[in-house]
Amino acid sequence: MKLTFWGAAKTVTGSMHQVETGGKRYLLDCGLYQGRRQESFERNSHFPFPASSVHAVILSHAHIDHSGNLPTLVKNGYAGPIYTTPATVDLCLAMLADSAFLQEKDAEFVNRRREHRKSIGCDDRPVTPLYTPEDAERTFPLFHPVSLGEKKQVAEGLSYKTYDAGHMLGSTSMILEADGLRLGFSGDVGRPGLPILRDPQRLDPVDYLIMESTYGDRVHKHLAGAAETLADVVNRTAGRGGKIIVPAFAVGRTQQLVLLLHQLMDAHKIPSIPIFVDSPLAVNATEVFRKHPECYDEEARKFLTDGEDPFGFRRLTYIRDVNESKKLNDLHGPCVIVSASGMCEAGRILHHLRNNIENSRNTVLITGFQAEHTLGRKIVEKQPEVPIFGEPLRLRAEVCSLEELSGHADQKELIGWMQPISKGLKKVFLVHGEPAQGAALAQVIQHEYGIETVQPSRGDSFVLS
Repeated sequence: MKLTFWGAAKTVTGSMHQVETGGKRYLLDCGLYQGRRQESFERNSHFPFPASSVHAVILSHAHIDHSGNLPTLVKNGYAGPIYTTPATVDLCLAMLADSAFLQEKDAEFVNRRREHRKSIGCDDRPVTPLYTPEDAERTFPLFHPVSLGEKKQVAEGLSYKTYDAGHMLGSTSMILEADGLRLGFSGDVGRPGLPILRDPQRLDPVDYLIMESTYGDRVHKHLAGAAETLADVVNRTAGRGGKIIVPAFAVGRTQQLVLLLHQLMDAHKIPSIPIFVDSPLAVNATEVFRKHPECYDEEARKFLTDGEDPFGFRRLTYIRDVNESKKLNDLHGPCVIVSASGMCEAGRILHHLRNNIENSRNTVLITGFQAEHTLGRKIVEKQPEVPIFGEPLRLRAEVCSLEELSGHADQKELIGWMQPISKGLKKVFLVHGEPAQGAALAQVIQHEYGIETVQPSRGDSFVLS
C-alpha cells in the first residue's frame, strides 16, 4: 500500500489523500482548497494525476473542504463510484449544487466590478468559475450510499468500514484493509457533547493512522459555556441596537446555532429578536437534517419526542429568495443574521459583511476555524481593514468568537480519541492542520505514546508495510 498526500497537507483545506494498492488508485476525500483566489483556482482545477485513473473515491463527510472538488474531478474525466453515508449523499447533492451556483454568481459579480475598475485604469484578470451546475449534476449519479458501520468491498483486495466521527451529520472515520494492513483515517473528529450529533466513535486497532490536527495546539473552552457566550453576545449587541452577523457553515454549525438560539429564547435568556438564516444551502441542509434523525443524539431526539421541530420556532425565518435577502440590508434594530460561507469566502455572507462591518454597533460572530488567507481569518485577527469583493473596508464592528462550538476535537480530545488504538500503531500521519498545530500535536503523541509521527507536505509519498 502506498500513500500520497495531495491536500490538507500542512493546511486545513482541500482534503485529498491518495491510496494505491493492487495496481489501482483511490482517493480519500476530494475537497476544495480555499485561500487566495488565484492560487485556489490553480490548485483546484489541476489534479496531479489523470482524473480517469482513479478507481474509486471514499468520502469521509460533506463539508466542502472534503467534498467540494468532486465536480472538477468528474469534469476532468472521473466516472467511478463515490462511496459515503446516506446522510452525506443527501448533503452533497445540496452542497455541490450550491457550490457551483455560488462560483458562477461570484465570478459574475467580480467580473462586473472588474469592468468598472478597468474603466479607471485597472487591468485585473477575468474570473471564471471552477465548475458549473451541469458539472455538479454529472457528479450526483456517481454517489453510492454505504450505511454507517457497514463493511464495504470497494475492489478485490480493498475494503473499508466506517465509524461515526461526530463532526457533522453523516460524518465518518474509517478503516481501510488492503495488502494485509489496516489503515485508519480519522476524517474530521468531532467533540463529545456537540449539539445534535452523537459523540465520536473510536476506531478498532490499526497499523497506520491518518489523523486531523486542526486544533492540535490548543484545548477548547468547555462546551457547557457555549450557550452563555452566545447569550452574552446577543444581549450586548441588542442592547446597543446592533445586528449580529454570523458567518456559519451552512451544514452543521447553522443547525447547532439555531438549536441553541431556540433553547435560549425558550429560557428567556435572550430577547425575542428576529433571527434569519439567509442561505438557500442552509435551508436545504436543514431539510436533510430533518430527514436523518438516526444521526441525532438524545437531546435532539427529545425535541421529536415532544412533538417539536428543533430547527423551527416563532422568531426564526429561513430565506431562500435573493430579494428577501437584500431586504435584510434595510432592517433597523437588533437581529441575528446567520449566513454562509463559514470562512467568508463566498455567498451571501459577503454582502452582509460588506453592508454591516463598518458599523460599530454591529457584531461579527465567528463560529468556526478560519483558514490562512481567508477573509474570515483576517476578520478574526481583527485587521483594521479587510477586502470584500476586492474593495478595502474598515473593520469597525465588534468581533467575537464562539470557539466552544468548534466541530473539531482539540488536542486533549484527539489524544483521548486515539488512545485505544495507540498500541501496535506504527506511524501517524497528521493532516488537516497548519504546521504549528501539527508540530504541537506530534510532540504530544510522541510523548504520550512513543509513536512516530509525521506531518506530510503536499506530494509526499509513503510505502506502508
